[in-house]
Amino acid sequence: MQFSEYAGQTVLITGAASGIGLAQVNAFRAQGANVIAIDRQAQPDSLGAGADLSYQVADVTDEAALVAAIHAGIDQLGQPQIVCNTAGRLDGYRPTLETSLADWQRILATDLTSQFIVTNTVLPAMLTQQHGVFVNMASIAGLVAGGGGAAYTAAKHAIIGYTKQLDLDYAGQGIRANCIAPGAIDTPMNAADFAGDGKMAKWVASETPAKRWAKPEEVADLALFLASCHADYIHGTVVPIDGGWLEK
Repeated sequence: MQFSEYAGQTVLITGAASGIGLAQVNAFRAQGANVIAIDRQAQPDSLGAGADLSYQVADVTDEAALVAAIHAGIDQLGQPQIVCNTAGRLDGYRPTLETSLADWQRILATDLTSQFIVTNTVLPAMLTQQHGVFVNMASIAGLVAGGGGAAYTAAKHAIIGYTKQLDLDYAGQGIRANCIAPGAIDTPMNAADFAGDGKMAKWVASETPAKRWAKPEEVADLALFLASCHADYIHGTVVPIDGGWLEK
């Protein structure tokens, strides 16, 4: 998949150290884009160095640190034309009575509020340029119950609503916002499902019509398309990539 339009563009990606975020960093760099990568973990050795990468260590739940990281990246690579709000964390499938207020707030801060902070930090410059694209990471847990616990499901549903409103409010000013809703993706975030004899991972695969887990690179490829000019008329939409989970 080749998208020559990304050459020289700047893309901001959160959750960039592993899983889908890391795959997105690699995918956009391979297309010639400059990438501002943000994660609370140190830069993975696999990313290497390069003038096309600004790797910033920051916890997305820390507003001051997150905003500072964004500005540091902008100082290096310029204003982003594309944002992939990918950072997220699971909640152990805990129902509401097993979810403390602190845990609830931690999940929402990571999965939802970080997207609000990133968006409000970069959106003014995008509006000045009359161009900007957001690819926000939701989940099948944003469309149905059972993909997470109370906090994760609430956060992912809220991301979809936020994305739709973001697009509605600014589509006439050159902004596009869409969501990706992954199902079973083989990433470090889901490592617990593969622990031991991998019974849970095998069950998930058996319950997925495609009978397998996806690789993070498959989600990154979808992000490449959604952020591209080929998807310019796709607005405020949720695109599942779930091996058919939602069709059941």
